[in-house]
Amino acid sequence: MPIFLVIVLGWVLMRMGVFNQAFADVADKYVFKVALPVLLFYDIATTNLRQGFDLKFVLFCMVSTTTMFLGIWLLAHLSMKDKSLVGAFSQAAARSSAAILGIAFVMNIYGNLGQTPLMIVAAVPLFNIYSVIILSSSASDNPGGRGHIKHTCLNVIKNPIILGILAGLPFSLLGIKFPVIVAKTITSVGSTATPVALLMVGAGFEGRKALARIKPTVMATAIKLLILPAIFLPLAVFMGFTKSELVAVLIMTGSPTTVSCYIMAKNMDNDAILSSSIIVLATLLSSVTLTGWIFLLRHMALI
Repeated sequence: MPIFLVIVLGWVLMRMGVFNQAFADVADKYVFKVALPVLLFYDIATTNLRQGFDLKFVLFCMVSTTTMFLGIWLLAHLSMKDKSLVGAFSQAAARSSAAILGIAFVMNIYGNLGQTPLMIVAAVPLFNIYSVIILSSSASDNPGGRGHIKHTCLNVIKNPIILGILAGLPFSLLGIKFPVIVAKTITSVGSTATPVALLMVGAGFEGRKALARIKPTVMATAIKLLILPAIFLPLAVFMGFTKSELVAVLIMTGSPTTVSCYIMAKNMDNDAILSSSIIVLATLLSSVTLTGWIFLLRHMALI
């Protein structure tokens, strides 16, 4: 609910004239090119990936992520008449707030991270790579043909969020520690990503236009919060995962659509209005669905 209220605050400030469109455009670029890459860089760089490494769990997260994105993308491409919505819909229906919510969520339940860092490293880079591919395919400036493949590859290589994740890996694997001054500077910049992005989602939310996209918004939200966890949590149990591993899988599949979906959709010429609508609805309803999933897993003595 606090996350949802920050989105509402962004909407109010935009309507009051405290924010304007020029500020929102600059803030979107700041989050996309600076704050989010720095946040993910620091999250990865300060995670000890060598401790408790579980190849089976990593592969499960990678295969599940790939299946989610490709399955939803194919479903959207076959079923949606308006192809301009496919990119924003597919990304928002598949992409979770794993990096932003994952660590805090598991820490609140268990008091330790468990296998959550492994889930983040296995899933979040793929979240971003697949999102760039899907959004590039649906972008209004998509050249098509061989030009499309080259255009997509360049977008993956140049994506600031992917670069931030890759830059953090050597620090994590080599155990490099940051000096206090550097660490506090990076933390200060990275900590601006989520609140600024949430405010911009609210600022960019347009009620009338959102209502025109209510059907894909509800469909994407249902997939994100209900259908994906209903498919992948039983598979995780079948594979023998329990406790913090299951909570990490729940975050990967059933947490609300990440705010960076809006930022990436807007910066890559996709439907930002649909993205913001899905984020708002998924964030609001996730307070109920996540509680329900946690209750069910505890009732079954799995966590």
